[in-house]
Amino acid sequence: MVAIFAISLSLVVFLLLYGLIEKKIRPQSKIHQRILSMQDHTHIPGTAEKKLAGKRRTLKDIPFATRVVKPLKQAIAQSISRLAPKELSEIIAAKIAMAGKSKEWTVNEFVFSCLLGMAAMFALVFLMTWNAHYALIQKVMFLIFGSFMGGVMPVVFLNIMIQKRQAAIQHQLPEVLDLLCVSVQAGLSFDASMRKIIDRMKGPFVEECQRMQEDIRMGMVRRTAMHNVASRCKVQDVSLFMTSLIQAERLGTSMGKTLKNQADNIRERRRQYVKAEAMKAPVKIIFPLVLFIFPALFVVALIPSLLNLMKNL
Repeated sequence: MVAIFAISLSLVVFLLLYGLIEKKIRPQSKIHQRILSMQDHTHIPGTAEKKLAGKRRTLKDIPFATRVVKPLKQAIAQSISRLAPKELSEIIAAKIAMAGKSKEWTVNEFVFSCLLGMAAMFALVFLMTWNAHYALIQKVMFLIFGSFMGGVMPVVFLNIMIQKRQAAIQHQLPEVLDLLCVSVQAGLSFDASMRKIIDRMKGPFVEECQRMQEDIRMGMVRRTAMHNVASRCKVQDVSLFMTSLIQAERLGTSMGKTLKNQADNIRERRRQYVKAEAMKAPVKIIFPLVLFIFPALFVVALIPSLLNLMKNL
């Protein structure tokens, strides 16, 4: 009995000591070993130099477009933009902002794209017409017209992008206004409602609202930020909406009532716009009818009778 008691007591003491070692001492020793291994690794001669050498980039590592093409493009665009009037640069910047590409494009890059289009079309027209049998004045006119078309094409594409974005903004505005009205009437503030919509929706008008919120957080006055949204969109409904918000904030009227009235007005304006487009459909369909449908009907209806008449004669 004494031997069994001694063995069991020694086993209990052993288990207690083992648990203490596993819980307290061994993790600290592992951490200490890891710290020592990291220190040894950092003190190995030549490792720091290898890391620094790995971080250094040579000319071969830098792409040709980044090393040569991009600086050349920026230099040419800057030199041309210096010669251009300031009003033209402001107009181009406003157009780029209306297209929603202000964070991606710059005025210099757009000017360079126009110059590149002019040069490409000049070279193409020169190769196509210079060896042809045309008079010298005709070749010169072809070169001038081709260069003009190449320079105008980026402007045309930019205007098309602006029109598509304005149509998307006008299509998305009633939905955003309805959600804002419901959120404000539910008890949220205007800023909280706008953040909810920005987090859960995507689209050009939501991007403009997000930019407005960023401008306000950066310290811009709310009225100025709203005016900037209206100037970037250039949509009549957005201008009316922002003007009503500015007046409501200035006069201290209820934001919920203002949003409800604006949502109803925008919905009604949208309904009238759809009715107007539907009433234009009969006028627009005349040209396809005259050019494509009526000739086929005439062929189907008149050709058999004409053939029978020719046989009888």
